Amino acid sequence: MNYHLSRRDALKIAMTGLATSAIGCSTNLSEQASSKLASENNVRLNKSISSQWHNTFDRIFIGGDYWANPMENWCIKNGAAECTSKGGNRSIHSLKHQIVNLDKNFSTSVVIEKYRAGETDGGAGIRIGAKSDINEYKSNCFVQQGIDAGVIDGQLVLGKKRTHLTQASDKDKIKVTLLGNVTNGIYALTAQAHTESDNLLLASLTDYYPANEVQGNIAVVSNFAIESSEKPGQQEIGSLYRFTDWQISGEAFCNNPQQTFGPILWCMYTLNDSRSEQGFVLKLSALTGPLGIEDNHQLTLEVKKSGKWQAVAQAKLDQDAWVATFTVNNWQENSDHEYRVIYNQKHKNNSTTQDVFSGTIKASPTNRNLRMAALTCQNDYGFPYAPVATNVVNMQPDLVYFSGDQIYENHGGFGVIYAPADLAILNYLRKYYQFGWAFREAMRNAPTVVLPDDHDILQGNLWGEGGNAMSVQAIASGRTDNAGGYISPVKLVNVVHKTHTGHHPDPIDPTPSARNISVYYTELVYGNVSFAIIADRQWKSGPETLNIDVGVSGNDEAPNYFNPNFDRDGLELLGKRQEDFLEKWANDWRGHSLKAMLSQTVFAGISTHQPLPDRYLKYDFDSSGWPASARNRAIEIMRKSKALHICGDTHLGTLSQYGVNEQRDSNWAFCTPAISAGWPRWWRPDAMGLPMKNRPSHGFEQTGEYLDSFGNKIYVYAVGNPQVGKSGNRYIQAHEKGSGFGFIEFDTQNKTYTTSAYKFLVDVTDKNPDNQFAGWPVTIAQDENIGINKLG
Repeated sequence: MNYHLSRRDALKIAMTGLATSAIGCSTNLSEQASSKLASENNVRLNKSISSQWHNTFDRIFIGGDYWANPMENWCIKNGAAECTSKGGNRSIHSLKHQIVNLDKNFSTSVVIEKYRAGETDGGAGIRIGAKSDINEYKSNCFVQQGIDAGVIDGQLVLGKKRTHLTQASDKDKIKVTLLGNVTNGIYALTAQAHTESDNLLLASLTDYYPANEVQGNIAVVSNFAIESSEKPGQQEIGSLYRFTDWQISGEAFCNNPQQTFGPILWCMYTLNDSRSEQGFVLKLSALTGPLGIEDNHQLTLEVKKSGKWQAVAQAKLDQDAWVATFTVNNWQENSDHEYRVIYNQKHKNNSTTQDVFSGTIKASPTNRNLRMAALTCQNDYGFPYAPVATNVVNMQPDLVYFSGDQIYENHGGFGVIYAPADLAILNYLRKYYQFGWAFREAMRNAPTVVLPDDHDILQGNLWGEGGNAMSVQAIASGRTDNAGGYISPVKLVNVVHKTHTGHHPDPIDPTPSARNISVYYTELVYGNVSFAIIADRQWKSGPETLNIDVGVSGNDEAPNYFNPNFDRDGLELLGKRQEDFLEKWANDWRGHSLKAMLSQTVFAGISTHQPLPDRYLKYDFDSSGWPASARNRAIEIMRKSKALHICGDTHLGTLSQYGVNEQRDSNWAFCTPAISAGWPRWWRPDAMGLPMKNRPSHGFEQTGEYLDSFGNKIYVYAVGNPQVGKSGNRYIQAHEKGSGFGFIEFDTQNKTYTTSAYKFLVDVTDKNPDNQFAGWPVTIAQDENIGINKLG
């Protein structure tokens, strides 16, 4: 099913700036409208603000007022923000203050010190006017251009202008000042350089800019004249700089303290009916930025009881994952409870600053339907995904589920690091922090399940083979998407598991897999529903087992030919440990009346074309349709549970029913649309002449009973095929590419599941039926998951 961007949707995106004003203080409206919005919705900065790095202990985390690009290249050291990389365009953005009031003046300054000269002096100073296509403060943080004012190679720079300093050496600390005075929509910008020690003027430059070019984020930048590289270590030829005493003042800046991010970044929790003497068990994880040895590492969980806050648990931060996990047994699940997590940040002068993250632990919805948001795959070209994030918050789900690929290797730029482990972990964490930054409001007040997938462990495809390492030969070949095993160090994989699943119920069997890699498969019982949480890649066999060359093998075959060489006995999908768990889970109905299985991806190859609608690719071995024999074994086990399978990963929203012995004899599967689809996939079996029977009564093309490329039986009821994303606007492009999210309502009395698939650029509150992809919503009866079918 193809769809177009309607005039109604186009008008909505034209107003995206108004929607994002709730989460940022700048928009992509016209200059006049932006100024009006700023005056109505932003608190203007009415005093001078100074960085407090001088009062901060040594650590990686620069502070909650800032975003560092990339985090692993920055630290606080001896009271300064120090860049540890000679690479280009390393920056620290202010989160609370952006230039938005374009009829007001401003001033800003910072002291810079070149502490090690490089092959090339890339310069250091201040950048203003950094803005993305939507000019929203979070997305602006990743823009590597603007108006630069600083010093470089003995010269003062303002934009394209340069002038020599009257005197300076590499040992001097130089104060760079940028003044902005506006008249008739034009800013006169004046850059000055002074000696830090005696305030001697070294140079001055003035130039003129339209106000809309000044608007946006402000940052300090190391090596602003050198382009950044996506390969760490390459082109790192610049100098090393330190920054102190960054000051910002003037009513051109907004002042939004709610835009800080940290020290507590966000929290996630689950509430689980243990059906034991522990009763309902609350597990809550709080994530902070990477702190230092002298920082406080303890957090406190408080709950409001009888109008007063009471401490119920304390937890220490894991100093690899920087997450603290609280566990509270015998939780009173019948009512809502306000909570707050407190972190007392120590400073060098012996003072403390309290940081609080608060929310609501919801009552278990046992007397009504359970409503769950289901999301997957967030490529950061669509960051911060405001239309989806806002819709999820507005729908107030009882449970939020992220099925994987919370990050991709390209997140935030600056490449991917696999080793050494400690540096790789920091590289991973700053990418993962974008996920929490975008969706923390959706997770604040609802139980949340988050599964790691292949990209989350910085790997293109994952055939985990029980935890084995990928061979040195495979890594050296550059085809790491083509081999079994893990690329990343075990320490990193375990950090990924902890940051994703530390707040989940304890694993059914915590015994690590090979090489001491942690496991997380478990059961969550909540709202009269039992959820089996599965890792459908950790034990999966690698393609080299059958000499398969991913993306190549089978391309010359006829679409209707099923290659017997691509399967054999002994191959794994879920692995015996998880199969044994599912066997027991399927027969255990204590405390619930409906079941669902949550895993990363669909157990079928429901795609024919990728990454373009006319590029046929027969085999997608990354799908859980392969290996077919292991897939069928898993479904035979799952079938007994009558569970709905809810998953993601493919970037293509589908609703299908599995068949093993015959068509439609097993579970339904809802593969949700991607939040922000990257690599597009299409399901176009009719175009390839694949035999089809029993098209659903709605008559949509590309639906009905098919065999996928592995010979698996599937009944495709609905599919959200994308267009080719062409727009330069990130949100329109995401919409074109079939992005969105899923929603499921569990009716535990009538024993049905109602699935919905929402498009990216919609407002769910207006109840317009066009908000969903064609074919949805769909209600499935529990018994249909064992082949007693009503839908047709």
